[in-house]
Amino acid sequence: MTTIRAILPFLAIAPALIYAVLTLRAAYLYFNRRKTPPVSAPPVTILKPVKGMDAGSFDNFASFCRQRYDCFQLVFAVASPDDEALPIIRRLIHEFPDVDIDLVIDDRIYGPNYKVCNLINAFPRAKHDIIIICDSDIRVGEGYLEAVCSAFVDPAVGLVTSLYRTSGVEGCASAIEALGFTVEMVPNVMVAMKLEGLTFALGASMAVRREVLAQIGGFEALVDYLADDYQLGNRVFRAGYRLELSDYFVESVMRRETLSAITSRQLRWCRTMRVSRPGGYFASGVTQPAIASGIALLTGGLELGVAAVLLLYLVRGGVGLLFSRKYLRDGLLPRYLWLLPFRDLLASVTWAMAFAGNKVSWRGYRYRVLPGGRMEEVS
Repeated sequence: MTTIRAILPFLAIAPALIYAVLTLRAAYLYFNRRKTPPVSAPPVTILKPVKGMDAGSFDNFASFCRQRYDCFQLVFAVASPDDEALPIIRRLIHEFPDVDIDLVIDDRIYGPNYKVCNLINAFPRAKHDIIIICDSDIRVGEGYLEAVCSAFVDPAVGLVTSLYRTSGVEGCASAIEALGFTVEMVPNVMVAMKLEGLTFALGASMAVRREVLAQIGGFEALVDYLADDYQLGNRVFRAGYRLELSDYFVESVMRRETLSAITSRQLRWCRTMRVSRPGGYFASGVTQPAIASGIALLTGGLELGVAAVLLLYLVRGGVGLLFSRKYLRDGLLPRYLWLLPFRDLLASVTWAMAFAGNKVSWRGYRYRVLPGGRMEEVS
């Protein structure tokens, strides 16, 4: 019994420990694969749905105007003529007269996902056959379009999506959320790529062929879903096309926020993932470090439990540091390494809370998430 008691805390952390090492191996294989240099630059339309102001909105938008790319169009879509982002967009049009920029102001509603409604309203203005959907809080470098669009030289590629990171944060709450990209999102994508290939898209940046978008029913097919990015990528995959992951990191620009606001957003993501991929979401609980740490402390007592937790975080901290410094190059670690246990605790709490309800908040609205990922607005 003494031997079993000594082993239990280390058995508790084993799944999280093994998973951390697997993410590092998967990332090494992905980022060190043989890469084909860009050989194609098809004309591109970038659709930018906008609601309100984000941190650094003008600089975010301007980064898309500074692309080293021969032919591209930028279409902004807002629903209200009183939207506070409109002066920023008009300033952009004035300061970049050589860039093909269009602005659509249209309040027509087709379903509960108002972001997709904006895309539906903007789409008729799109001139080109490669369509990029990019969130309003995203900032990119001059080589973004070249890096993303070169994959379309292969006609089997239907969609290209991009990894994202946050390099600058204001306050500990924002750092906790940004750490999620470094120690959860990117590692999880690496493992998914290794185990099953890419079957989903990441909403920060998605490039899709016009004819492929038409085959899956257009943006109208996504308007009833909360996870429109997952639905877009998965429908393209199920239509028989290959999805490509660009290792060009786009930048998600964060503002200073409260822990409460960040927790609400994390819960929305968790409940979205739970209804979109229920089996995989449930299984992910096995690798939650905070849950593993709690079990280790309960089963091993103070001495053995603490030893197991220290071992877990020695490995997890090292893996996170490698992701941050070598792959994402986000500058978050080691500066915010001390926040890693708090990040893990938030992840475990929101993972568990996702099973306790089906309501989420998004952009000031309340929704009920239904089985399969559909949603309906609630008062």
